[in-house]
Amino acid sequence: MAKQRIYTKFPKRDTANMDDPGDQLKWLEDELTSASQQLKKVYLVGHVPPGYFEKKRGKPWFRENFNKRYVEIIQKHHNVIQGQFFGHHHTDSFRMFYSNSGNPISTMFIAPGVSPWKTTLPGVDNGANNPGIRLFEYDRNSLQVLDMVTYYLNLTFANNVVPRWEKEYRLTEAFQVSDGSSQSMNNVLKKIADDPCYLQKYYEYNSVSYDRNTCEHNCRVDHVCAIREVDFTKYDECLKTESSSSMILVQKTLISILLSIYVFLF
Repeated sequence: MAKQRIYTKFPKRDTANMDDPGDQLKWLEDELTSASQQLKKVYLVGHVPPGYFEKKRGKPWFRENFNKRYVEIIQKHHNVIQGQFFGHHHTDSFRMFYSNSGNPISTMFIAPGVSPWKTTLPGVDNGANNPGIRLFEYDRNSLQVLDMVTYYLNLTFANNVVPRWEKEYRLTEAFQVSDGSSQSMNNVLKKIADDPCYLQKYYEYNSVSYDRNTCEHNCRVDHVCAIREVDFTKYDECLKTESSSSMILVQKTLISILLSIYVFLF
């Protein structure tokens, strides 16, 4: 999708009232239909991803009608799509797509940026990144994503000592999954959502090991919902649900700590 900008909110007037500027979504559907008829598998590669920016609550890039159409295309043609690869955020994240029955059907990998860009979006704390480069391992016959390895340049070390590229992490090792399939990435999401250790690990990788602050209540909700729900309406529902569940978890944790202190003292 070479002209993705026309589906975003950046050109404020030019595409606001158009159904499919440039007929690119129609072209995408035609290509996916052709691939299915020829029993081929494909990758989707683009720059600006649909859904929401995980570091800024409620910040989408696509206009809502284009976002909805993109999600519908993935749901319809997921059998031929073996991976989606996007960027723009300069952060390391991913997005899950589900069938109407809730089964994981596709994953969009959002690669970190080589340039150490710091977001100017208001309300984003420490929105910068170390430079990162990602390599994917895949099956040449099926195009199944087998693994991915991210390398990074630690800017602090580079500025104080010498520039040095080094391995940051390997997907299957860091998150203990078998491959980069949609089912495995859904398991990664579950670990991030349910286990504070995996959440913190993901959060540090998100900035390419630049931001090592603790990802707490609101941070967790923002990242989990951005990953889980690309659809605008479901994203809003996720924010409400996860905010409530996170508060309950915090309350349970505090009660547990207080009970432990009570038992210790008395």
